[in-house]
Parts: sequence; C-alpha cells; structure tokens
Amino acid sequence: MKRICVFCGSSPGASDLYSEDAAKLGAQLAKEGITLVYGGSKVGIMGVVANAALQAGGEVIGVIPKMLMERELAHPGLSELIIVHSMHERKAKMEELSDGFVVLPGGPGTMEEFFEVYTWAQLGEHRKPIGMMNSNHYYDKLLAFFDHMIQEQFLKPEYRSMVIVDSDPEQLIQKFRSYEPPLLTKWITPQQT
Repeated sequence: MKRICVFCGSSPGASDLYSEDAAKLGAQLAKEGITLVYGGSKVGIMGVVANAALQAGGEVIGVIPKMLMERELAHPGLSELIIVHSMHERKAKMEELSDGFVVLPGGPGTMEEFFEVYTWAQLGEHRKPIGMMNSNHYYDKLLAFFDHMIQEQFLKPEYRSMVIVDSDPEQLIQKFRSYEPPLLTKWITPQQT
C-alpha cells in the first residue's frame, strides 16, 4: 500500500480529539512510508492531517479545485499540489491516485466523498479498502444506521463489512493490509461470475 486518501472536514469540529486523531493518522501514514492523498486544504482537520504527515517526514499530495485555490485555502507546503477544475474531477483524481481510503470526521462534503467511493466499491469499480476512523465515536450513529439498512434489506451484510472501522490509526492501517473485498459485487449473481 503506497498511497491512502483521507477524506475529512475543513473545520476543526467541536472536540480537540478530532484534531488529535487526525494528527495521529498523518504521523502514522508517514511512519509507515504511505503517501497521504487529500483535498489540499490548509484549514480544519484537513490541514492537521497534512501537517502531521509532513512533520513526520511523509509525502503529501493535495488535490484541490481551482475555485478553492483562488480562495487561498490551498496548503502552501505540500509535496505536490494538483489543481483541478471541479469537485467531480477532484474525487476522480484522488481515487485514481490512491490504494485505499480513510474517512475522518467531517460534514456533508466528507460524507459525499465517502459514500461515492463506498458505492463504487459495491459496484466493483474498485477493490480498495475503505476505513472509517471513528474518532470520539463520531460515526456511531452512522454505523447504527448501516445496521438499520441491513435490517430493512437495503444493504447486504457483506457490503457493510467493506467499511473497516477503528479509532486507532495503526490498527486501521494493519486491517487495510489484510483486507479482502467481497467476491460478489452488486447486481452480479453467483451464476454470472
């Protein structure tokens, strides 16, 4: 695993634990020689995870749309900054560059990024691990809602298992290394494989 994409908030959040855990993740990626790919911003926990990786000697690639670059939100000290035209192009580039994805706490933009790569995985568009760092129990209610989706038969248990959950970055990365995606993808029956 050479590169991991991190989706996270452009705000610091209500608890210092969010920034502390983002910093731990950035430092752990650098320690393991894994390049951080992220949204390229200097603000919120986006800036924290990038700074931690850089301070630990890691490589950090930012992907930022021109409109956000023009608002002076781009991180000035990255290993590489890729400027794209749109948010859609940003997500596609981040997915292309990455061997896996981790979602830290964030708002609607973070959720939209997470759900897109999660949906792509269910459809067989990629077989990369997807992790959720459940910092300060931020995602407990979403995880409970996944269970509700299973109960109501809108999500299969094997697709729920595609989301690797941990609050410790070292453990999360170790789980990535042993990840095996489900054999079946959505809309393919065993007879079609």
